[in-house]
This record gives sequence, C-alpha cells and structure tokens, in this order.
Amino acid sequence: MTHVGRSIPVIIDCDTGVDDALALLFAVRHPGLDVRAVTCVAGNTDVDGVVRNTLTVLEQAGAPEIPVARGAGRPLIEPARSARHVHGEDGMGDIGLPAPRRAPVDVDAVTLLRREILASPRPVTLIPTAPLTNIALLLRSHPEVTRNIERIVFMGGAVACGNATPVAEFNIWHDPEAAAILLTAGVPLTMYGLDVFQQVVVDGTDVRRLRASADPGTRLAGELLAHRPAAPDITPDPEAGGIGDAGAVCAVVDPAGITTSLLPVEVSLAPGPTRGQTIVDRRLRHGESELHTGTSERPLVDVALDVDVARFVKLYLTTVEGA
Repeated sequence: MTHVGRSIPVIIDCDTGVDDALALLFAVRHPGLDVRAVTCVAGNTDVDGVVRNTLTVLEQAGAPEIPVARGAGRPLIEPARSARHVHGEDGMGDIGLPAPRRAPVDVDAVTLLRREILASPRPVTLIPTAPLTNIALLLRSHPEVTRNIERIVFMGGAVACGNATPVAEFNIWHDPEAAAILLTAGVPLTMYGLDVFQQVVVDGTDVRRLRASADPGTRLAGELLAHRPAAPDITPDPEAGGIGDAGAVCAVVDPAGITTSLLPVEVSLAPGPTRGQTIVDRRLRHGESELHTGTSERPLVDVALDVDVARFVKLYLTTVEGA
C-alpha cells in the first residue's frame, strides 16, 4: 500500500499513546498521504514503549515497511513524566496487543528525520503529536532541513484551558524549552491545540461498528476509541470516543476543516503555575506592556480556533474503514 502521485509527504513524530495510534491508523490508510517515516519520543509512556506501540500499530494497520526510529528518552531539561494514568501501563490502553514482529531502524530519530526530509523530492509536512524534544534537537543540530519542510502541524498547546495544568497542555508542558525552539523554526506552523482536539468525537454507534470489524486495523481503532471516552461536557454518550491527535493529521489532509487565525504565540518557560502555557495573543491592538517596553517580535502561528466536527469525523471513519 504505497501512495503515489501528488500525495503529501509527511513524517509523524509521536509518543504512541492511544490517540497517537489513532493518528497513525488514519495516516497510513489515507491515499493522500505518503508517510515517509515515524519517529518516537518519550511522553505518554517511556520511549521504548513508544517504539513498541508504534511498530504494533503499523503492523495491525497493514502499513508498508515505514522506517521507525527511537528518539529522545526525556525532555531537554525536565525528567520524563508519563501519562500512563490516561493511556494505561503499556501506553495503549492495556488492551493486550501482541508484540510487534517489525523492528526499528538502526539510526536515531534525529538522523532519520534529517535523512528523510532532505531526501524527499517535495517539501515534507512534519506532524508532531508528542512532546517536541526530537523536533527541537533536529532544528538545533540540522537547521538546513528547514529548506525542505513545507509546514509543521503540531498537536500541542491551548488557547483556553490546559490539561496537564490549568493553563498548560501536556505535550508543551512536558518539554516547554523544545516547544519554544519550535516556534523559532522559520517555517509555517499550525497549532492544533486542546481547543479543537477535544471537540472531535466519534459517537458510540460508530465506535461499536469499528470494534466489530473483521479488519484488524479498523477493529483496533474502535478499541482505542472505546478506551478514550469523550469529556462529559462534549457529549453524554458514554461509548463515544475522541480521535485526539488524529485530528492534526486530518487537518493536513483537509485544512479547510479547521478555522485558524495567524497569531503571536509564546511559551512560558518560568518555573511555577504557568510553565508550559502557550500564550496566544488574540488582542486587536497592543497594550500597555508593549507601549511602555517596546514591541517585541513574537513568532506567528496559525492557531486552530474551531473545527468542523462532523467533517473530520466523517473523514476519519471513511479513511480507517475504507482501507
């Protein structure tokens, strides 16, 4: 199952993870995407668990032999802090998946990222759905890669509320310094944050249909959605499940499905309750701070502020079930 023609060359950097797995299942089954590599980083679980989970998902999806590489085992400064309370002890909902037969490539994630980006005949879209440690190391070690990066669409951050803290989303909170480096990448950035991440929910009827499928990849999508129930303020349906990180991949395939605004964004690096917050400036004019201290240049990011839920749910289901 290879993608040809004008498919979009993409590389996914992930911490698989239930919703990273949903993203991978979608990416390898969409005919408009050419998944050139997958790189792994510590986040939802330890990095060796992420590698194992990633290889297992690709096998279950019937994906081609996509190179998978092990990356950073901890953030740039902070210790590693997993999210096993959300994703289970194995990072995949403890649903009893078999060990993978595939193996990672014999180079590290940064080396694989550099190789695949520079080798691509067309500019690559990077889709990080994890803490941004690998991406920061790549940008600092090999800044020449930016000449062949079309865009970076990252799942991370929040305009309104966080989940790791009241103001910080997990991926950014896990490695704020890496996120700050990403913002200086010098390539177009799209932030697919919690504001849209939490909205895209598959209802219980569809989840049950996926779980009953004879296709292993489709069935896995159903099992994962069942493990990741939607927030009760989004839907009262107890069997509904959010696609999470997969929405960022949907946004690459169908960018018109999200409403974005080009806004200044910075990451709070100070110790304390705001560490890891993505500060998104939605003001129409400068305030007293800029007037008294001078306006500082801040990176501009296409921030997703709204999403067409029905459109993305249909896109996700059609793709995962249609392979």
